[in-house]
Amino acid sequence: MPVPPAPELLELLQLAFHVAPVGMCVTRQRAIELCNEEFARMFGHELHALIGQSLAPLYPSEEEYRHTGDAGLPAMRSTGMYSDQRIMRRRDGSLFWCHVSGRTLDRDDPYARAVWMFEDLSSQRPLTTPLTPREREIAQQLLGGGTSKQIARVLGISPRTVEAHRARLMRKIGAATQGELVARLVGAL
Repeated sequence: MPVPPAPELLELLQLAFHVAPVGMCVTRQRAIELCNEEFARMFGHELHALIGQSLAPLYPSEEEYRHTGDAGLPAMRSTGMYSDQRIMRRRDGSLFWCHVSGRTLDRDDPYARAVWMFEDLSSQRPLTTPLTPREREIAQQLLGGGTSKQIARVLGISPRTVEAHRARLMRKIGAATQGELVARLVGAL
């Protein structure tokens, strides 16, 4: 199929971006340069209110915003991409599971400019139990398949502390085993 002339191609690309069934945004130094309607709807904002704003208010806490940025940096530098599942925050304060994937335009300065996709997972994975910021981080790492030692290294805490948080998560969520905990976190049970 031949490539359409430049004006038509630009129009098609804009259409694809704006009506995509997932939230999309372009960021510069982790501030929103451009986003689509689905991104704004997902987070409960008007589209124009997000332009120029930091991504930080979309995270449950400032610490989680910083930690996620730090965690993604090595992958963005080595592969140019980063992807995870994390808990995000809507304008009304409600929290939800979200799959996030991004690609940088410059591996030497990954957050100089990047393109991101956000997929709301709340219909498949409702967040029914309130979690502390650390429990959310542990849950995110568990979903990524991390062991206690790996999670401890990423979060800068001891493996024993990870185990204590995991045990609290299991009690809160009503899971008898780690496998059941992960299944409940992903909404499979």
